[in-house]
Amino acid sequence: MSTPRHSRRVVLARRPVGMPVADDFRLEVAPLREIGDDEMLVENLLLAIDPAIRGFLDDRPSYLPPVAIGEAVRGMTLGRVVGSRDARFPPGSTVRLLAAWEQFSIATGQALGLEVLEPDPGVPLATYMGALGPSGLTAYIGLHEIGQIAAGQTVLVSAAAGAVGSVAGQIAKLRGCRVVGIAGSADKIRLLTTELGFDAAIDHRTADDLGAAVRAACPDGVDVYFDNVGGPVLDAVLPQMAERGRVVVCGMVADYNRQDAPQPIHNLWQLVVKRLTMRGFLTYDHGPALAPAQQQLREWVRSGALRPLDNISLGLDTAPAALVRMLSGGTIGKTLVQLAA
Repeated sequence: MSTPRHSRRVVLARRPVGMPVADDFRLEVAPLREIGDDEMLVENLLLAIDPAIRGFLDDRPSYLPPVAIGEAVRGMTLGRVVGSRDARFPPGSTVRLLAAWEQFSIATGQALGLEVLEPDPGVPLATYMGALGPSGLTAYIGLHEIGQIAAGQTVLVSAAAGAVGSVAGQIAKLRGCRVVGIAGSADKIRLLTTELGFDAAIDHRTADDLGAAVRAACPDGVDVYFDNVGGPVLDAVLPQMAERGRVVVCGMVADYNRQDAPQPIHNLWQLVVKRLTMRGFLTYDHGPALAPAQQQLREWVRSGALRPLDNISLGLDTAPAALVRMLSGGTIGKTLVQLAA
């Protein structure tokens, strides 16, 4: 293709207050400079819409700098190299990296999360953003490196129908665990128990007493809690943990829209009572474990043992609405935006 001169992008127009709304974003066309030495031009095909993006929109410290007003919103992308001055990434390469909500990205070999992919024939590219991408790796690393799961243990997963949670529950089942999911609708509960093989599932929106519901589903206690939610769900689960249980802190979506007034956790004393381990993690901190994790995930997907889930919006302009749907709990599996075929 000829070198493009412009790129459409979604920028942050103002900082959201609570749940993001359409006016927090702006679609614009920006000039595209020539790539320099050791740079490549990537045509983005898919954008990952992840809960972590909400944290980047606030002007506060995090594990990455906040998105500046007028800057393209940051997120994981999958794309095709269309121009390159780095021999390691020739045109035609399929790459996954942390870039932005834009048609074209200019990147270097030092870009965060950069990987060259070799997609299997017949496997949709979307799968390499979900079960065979950051979501699958996060689930695998969290369960094995942090949760130290073992056959026969009870694993509880919150946001269990989401991108990471749906993979985490399936992995735990494949490892011989008893798996219970927490989700937020009757349709999600049916999905978990009838299609993904969870042993039980709890609808947190209809449970009168979430703690009691977890206790009934996990009568011997929870050995590993894979937490994607935090807030009241974490508070209800802590007293239900088994002695020396592990709380894998993957995310706290319950507070992403209320960073100035996070919900209190009243039951932290249970860490002492039950001698619990509670630890947060970032997937790419576990470099040596990533290749074996990727290989195992690929084998499970190839064999049909692991079922990828995704929901895809079409067009760059749909990215803000997709983020809101995901943060509102209205999606199942990995939320993606497709820019090009």
